[in-house]
Amino acid sequence: MPEFNVTINGRNYAIACDEGQEEHIGRLAGYVKVRVEELVDSVGQIGDARLLLMASLLVSDELSDAYADLATLQAGEVAKVPTDAASASDDAATKLEELAERAEAIAARLEAS
Repeated sequence: MPEFNVTINGRNYAIACDEGQEEHIGRLAGYVKVRVEELVDSVGQIGDARLLLMASLLVSDELSDAYADLATLQAGEVAKVPTDAASASDDAATKLEELAERAEAIAARLEAS
C-alpha cells in the first residue's frame, strides 16, 4: 500500500492510500492545508489539534451547504442558482464571509475554553 506524505502547518504526516490515489489525496490535503493556513492567519497558532479540528468543522460546514444546495437543485428549485458570473461571484464572496465569521466564532469559543 503506497504512502503519501502530507505537510500541514509545518508538520509531516504519512498517509497510507490505495494505489493510484496519491494525486487525489494530495489535492484533498492541499485543500485542508489552505484552510489551516487561513485559520492560522485568522486566529494564530493555537495548536495542531485545534487547527485541524477547526478546519474539519469548516470543511464539514461547506459539505453540508453543498448537500443542501444539491437537494435544492434536485427538488427543481433551479431559480435560486445564479445564472451569470457576477452573481455567482457575489454569492461566493458572501459565502466566504459567512465561513470566515463562523471560523472566528469557533476560534473565540475555543480560546474561551
